[in-house]
Amino acid sequence: MPEAPRNVPPQARKARIAASVMAATMVLWMGAQLLGGQLGLPVRFVFLFDLAAIAALVWALIVTYQVWQARRAERD
Repeated sequence: MPEAPRNVPPQARKARIAASVMAATMVLWMGAQLLGGQLGLPVRFVFLFDLAAIAALVWALIVTYQVWQARRAERD
């Protein structure tokens, strides 16, 4: 199995972190929806899970946009 390169570009690292946040957010959000339904939590608590997921996805979108802009700047 080949070893991972030691000097990963900062944009690649940021993109990987953003992708991990997106994937983890969706898994945790779906789990929170399932758990909230089974426990019969009030809607206002389940809505907090929705807001937390939206916040994480907006953050990941901003980081992805920054990576995209940095790569475009490198090309020019």
